[in-house]
Amino acid sequence: MVMNPSTPSSSPTRRRFLRTSFAAATGAVVAPNIVRSQTLGDKDKESANSRIGIGFVGMGLISGGHLGTFSGMKDCQPIAVCDVKKWQLDKAAGNLEKKGHKGFLKTDKFEEVIANPDVDAVIVTTPDHWHAGVALAAMKAGKDVYVEKPMTLTMEESFLMREAEKKYGRIVQVGTQQRSSTHFRIAANLVRNGKIGEIKEIYAQLGFFRPAPEKEDVKPVPEGFDYDRWLGPTPFYDYSDHRVQGNYGGGWRCYWDYGSRKFGDWGAHHFDIIQWALGRDDTGPVEFIPKGFEGAEWHQFKYEDGITVYRDRKPSPAMIRFIGTEGEVHVSRGKIATEPKELVRYQLTDEDVKVYESNNHRQNFIDSIKTRKPTICPATVGHRTGTICLLSGIAERTLKPIKWDPKAEKVIGNELATSMLKRERRKGYELPKI
Repeated sequence: MVMNPSTPSSSPTRRRFLRTSFAAATGAVVAPNIVRSQTLGDKDKESANSRIGIGFVGMGLISGGHLGTFSGMKDCQPIAVCDVKKWQLDKAAGNLEKKGHKGFLKTDKFEEVIANPDVDAVIVTTPDHWHAGVALAAMKAGKDVYVEKPMTLTMEESFLMREAEKKYGRIVQVGTQQRSSTHFRIAANLVRNGKIGEIKEIYAQLGFFRPAPEKEDVKPVPEGFDYDRWLGPTPFYDYSDHRVQGNYGGGWRCYWDYGSRKFGDWGAHHFDIIQWALGRDDTGPVEFIPKGFEGAEWHQFKYEDGITVYRDRKPSPAMIRFIGTEGEVHVSRGKIATEPKELVRYQLTDEDVKVYESNNHRQNFIDSIKTRKPTICPATVGHRTGTICLLSGIAERTLKPIKWDPKAEKVIGNELATSMLKRERRKGYELPKI
């Protein structure tokens, strides 16, 4: 661990004193004790005590935007950065220093980030197989959590995330940022209010990853990389550059050990919007049919009322194509179109349903920390979207359909699929008990 002597955690602050004293006296997990700058007599500048202390865990590709945005918010203070790759950790620390931040904790152990009493919220941007382990430990320690999508790697982890959010009263934001996009919100409102009639079919374009290499180019572990800790709960394999590569087009995302391939990559985004538009954040599909089963041309899943979602079915003029009895909605990042064309300009009335409105996913997280009101995508929502991603992945791997009871949240009549709802974890990397 490297810590500057002037780091906020080396000298008690008023905020930390208030939080720890109350928690010690009551045994409660408390929300951040944010003292507004106006209270301290300065309405133009956020004081140190009024800022939300942020800890960043996982400093790979996706973390760049989070680090830059959160550290630039006047009401946030970067307290710690963490990564098991020294070069990524050094780069993140250097970026913070260039922005004028000093005295933050720099470590390769996420436990040290969570143990720091000045950290109010943890941003989890590790590979998928570490999401739940870090997020659960953070919530148990009284921290709010922004966790990248997909929220978890297994259903067992997903159930625990939902339970922990409720038990510990934590604010959770899952990184499905399309919910904070104007175009996807317009699409959701149009579909939710029946403006294209009864929905029959939906196409979602996910794309494809190449399979993981059958034979890895085994190499020595690079200096400054805690490879065993990177593997964490997953099985041990000899090191290869490809296995640990952070690459949106492949790398670790190609391996079922660390992710859910395209279901967890783009599926976590598009299936989330589909759930939202259909108004089904508290339920889900009843059947998952993999591509190739009895001649099925596309992977598909079905809801109880017959609505069927197809993966990568053509033609599709957009990332998501909603097909109704009276029209269509085509929505992608940065654009939306409808049939009939004029429908896209429809103005909602007071009688229409209006979905949760957020125009900035990260700001929505910070606002929710302050108000203690749920984010646009809490763990309860991330769990239901993640269920679709994970069950789709199991169907693809077994090449067998899965029947699912979304009320009881159990697989029906498929012991193999049931056994794959959780995975054995390596000793020393067990999930925190909730």
